[in-house]
Amino acid sequence: MPLSSLSRRQALALAPVLALGRPPAAAARESASPPGIAAYLEAATPTALLVMRDGKMLASHGDPTRKVSAASVRKSLLGALYGIAVTEGRIRLDATLAELGIDDVAPTLTAGEKRATVADLLAARSGVYHVAAYETAAQKRTRPERGSHPPGSFWFYNNWDFNALGTIYRQQTGEDIFESFARRIARPVGMRDFSARDGRYVADARSRHPAYVFSLSARDMLRFGEMALAGGAWQGRQVVPRGWLAESLTARSRTARGDLGYGYLWWVLDPATFGPGAGFAAGYGGQFIAAVPRHGLVVAQTAARPPAGGHATRRFVRLLKEAVTA
Repeated sequence: MPLSSLSRRQALALAPVLALGRPPAAAARESASPPGIAAYLEAATPTALLVMRDGKMLASHGDPTRKVSAASVRKSLLGALYGIAVTEGRIRLDATLAELGIDDVAPTLTAGEKRATVADLLAARSGVYHVAAYETAAQKRTRPERGSHPPGSFWFYNNWDFNALGTIYRQQTGEDIFESFARRIARPVGMRDFSARDGRYVADARSRHPAYVFSLSARDMLRFGEMALAGGAWQGRQVVPRGWLAESLTARSRTARGDLGYGYLWWVLDPATFGPGAGFAAGYGGQFIAAVPRHGLVVAQTAARPPAGGHATRRFVRLLKEAVTA
């Protein structure tokens, strides 16, 4: 059947095979794509989707080399750098904002807010509800009142925490985030598209702490996910400390998103369904990196725009469930 005569749904169903360059029968013999992937692609409209299990590609859709703003995936990327810096003794998890000299523009932080630790920020439990750069409308709308929760007592997906972590990383290590990521992670795991020039800082006059925004290709995101799946290792080299990734992918909070938990800058999947240490990095509009160790599964997705009707995360988690329960 000529490709020109295929319906959109038929074309989407064949997309994994076409992108991998194998005939349907050969692809089916090697491994089956996750069930429901054609319907998922039609609803999610990603620019690229890569699904790998046990080192074998199950599906490859779109252009995996196209760089897209990874949005809040940035937080898990910074989390990997924190694992290295903490292990090397350059950053202490119990260091408080007061000890580190971290403050903000008026209204400045209170003495109570400055008792928040680095660990509190990594877990999005700082209790600091100052205006932050690069916030979404939902974050602005739902941000608690200043002083309403003491540090460590309440989870809120808080760009102030995430941005201040960027400031602390640069201050304590003396390294630029993007150059550090390129040297310490991207090159060791063989990312083919990322360079430090693919990062930018986004400032807001209402806060001292800029956001750090990455542009990434899906195939580079997949490499990062493979490294996370392997406990931070890549081809025999420990790139990110294994214990740090285990800590990061352990839920410290229940969230408002169904059965999702939150660890250190990673969303944590329900271990009853996915097994221990399973989680994903998520960015607005459909940017994802997922690692599910029990099933040897890694998924990377980029998107140029949010899917119609929203619910990108819910839909993505449903795809992961289909992949591990098939």
